[in-house]
Amino acid sequence: MLEVKNLHKSFGEAHVLKGISTSFEKGKTSLVIGQSGSGKTVFLKSLLGLHTPEEGEISFDGRVFSKLNQHEKRQIRKEIGMVFQGSALYDSMTVEENVMFPLKMFTEDNKVQMLQRVNSVLERVNLTHANAKYPSELSGGMKKRVAIARAIVLNPKYLFCDEPNSGLDPQTAILIDNLIREITREYDIITVINTHDMNSVMEIGDKIVFLKDGVKAWEGTKEDIFRTDNEAVVNFVYSSKLYKKVREAYLNDK
Repeated sequence: MLEVKNLHKSFGEAHVLKGISTSFEKGKTSLVIGQSGSGKTVFLKSLLGLHTPEEGEISFDGRVFSKLNQHEKRQIRKEIGMVFQGSALYDSMTVEENVMFPLKMFTEDNKVQMLQRVNSVLERVNLTHANAKYPSELSGGMKKRVAIARAIVLNPKYLFCDEPNSGLDPQTAILIDNLIREITREYDIITVINTHDMNSVMEIGDKIVFLKDGVKAWEGTKEDIFRTDNEAVVNFVYSSKLYKKVREAYLNDK
């Protein structure tokens, strides 16, 4: 389990995270949502160890990150996979080289072993013939799949995704959502996703954390969202007429 207790983070006089506490479980896709400026990105970067909170604890299966030495922190980083908003592929590297990069960085495997692992994860994301291609030759959805392959190549315990559907058409976004959910369950990973995509929330939100002005204003499942009377959540999630109708239909059925 990934546990967050009373997390505070400031930048100068700006108090961005204000005592956030929550937890994330294995095999579940947990989504962090909220308006721009709510603290989502700072929260995710704090989980990744890119920001150091002034107060609070982040615990990876009982290991409090701030209390670890550098070797122990490196071990946790090795257990983390990250899918960046813009995929963050190296343009000068092929797909194979991009996916192999974490293996070269964190393992002592030989080239044959690394290539076997690369081919295995590329097959998992349905890119079996893309090894020699460069990012410029890929569609947006293919780039995301390469990014996911790279994120899971080290068999991570924790997977973090920052707006994985950004820039994708709705159909491709659904494919990426389903792929992340399938991998989360197959590998029994703790997955945390920053998103503004309400389709993702409704489709794969095993757990949803709603941030508002740096505070955890609500948390629950996608089913709970239909029933909540939290005004901030209702205004955010049901800002579109479509989701208002979906919620009304759900409540009427109940």
